[in-house]
Amino acid sequence: MSLRKYSVLAAIVLLGACGDVCLSRGMKDVGSVSLSNWTELFRSLLTPWVVLGVILLIGFMSSYLTALSWADLTFVLPSTAVGYILMALLARFFLHENVTPKRWIGIALITVGVGFVTGGPSRTSPEPLDCRNPGADPAGDTA
Repeated sequence: MSLRKYSVLAAIVLLGACGDVCLSRGMKDVGSVSLSNWTELFRSLLTPWVVLGVILLIGFMSSYLTALSWADLTFVLPSTAVGYILMALLARFFLHENVTPKRWIGIALITVGVGFVTGGPSRTSPEPLDCRNPGADPAGDTA
């Protein structure tokens, strides 16, 4: 895999984790939202942390779509699961959340499992899918 592709995966991890943390920080400033005060969600779109989170998550989505254009979902999603570690660290030290040992163990299990999945090739289907005829056999076999 090229440096450019590793950079795209790194962007997915960084932008996703940082965007989610910014959203969390901004929504803590807004306070609890329920059905009785759902209009607070519109006000939250004006808070700086939420705006920054949305911008970062737009970058995340752009990077994610880029990665999916050259790799399988079953490669991209596990490859970026290291973002769980970054998100937990940011939540612990930036948001001052209590990350329990049980959660750290869960994050470690996910990370170890990722190692098993990402060992294969990034693209498993060599031929593109025919979106115009979803039931068609890519090999062209009719039997």
